[in-house]
Amino acid sequence: MKFRSVLSRAALTLGLLCAGTAAALSAGMAAEKVAEPAGKTESVILAGGCFWCVESDFDKVPGVLETVSGYAGGTFPNPTYERHPGHREVVRITYDPAKVTFPQLVSYFWRTIDPVDGAGQFCDRGEAYTTAIYPLTSEQTEQANQSKAHIEEVLGKKVATPVIQLDPKGFTEAEGYHQNYHTINSIKYSFYRYSCGRDARLKQLWGDDAGKWPPRDGMS
Repeated sequence: MKFRSVLSRAALTLGLLCAGTAAALSAGMAAEKVAEPAGKTESVILAGGCFWCVESDFDKVPGVLETVSGYAGGTFPNPTYERHPGHREVVRITYDPAKVTFPQLVSYFWRTIDPVDGAGQFCDRGEAYTTAIYPLTSEQTEQANQSKAHIEEVLGKKVATPVIQLDPKGFTEAEGYHQNYHTINSIKYSFYRYSCGRDARLKQLWGDDAGKWPPRDGMS
């Protein structure tokens, strides 16, 4: 009985020592993790017709951190949904370049739009719904133009989507009720997307590559 009692006390002491060491190690690791600098992020602004749909498509992409609907491309001050002449509906996409590259995002973007339609997208017609790539750096601009040339070869058609480098200040965030519309109003959004014929046209244009992540053209 005495031996077992001594053994129990020894085991308890050892357990407390191990627990204390583990707690110290855990605290040290946590402190080290907090001390790590925040990862680098980058952004690009894309116009793909209805900004609800662009948000929905890019929220599915690993490495995309945030999507924000808005307006860009025009000179009209303080654009709103009711009045934004000269502006396109756009989405500002913020991403982690360590997890997804700019060329991959652009390659995927082509397969979520109809890039040969210069008058709108699907059932939405007019300048506000035309497509565009708005790079925010000269490197993005060069890569976007290379991707555009590649897609023209793939489709064998002229791409109507312009590449226009934009000052980040040229983006105006849309009203709150437009943000995350595809999740907050999922039934209405699904009905809109289906009735607008977006997915049917994408399937016709891109086949099995329509809206597929990752894109299969090998760009990285």
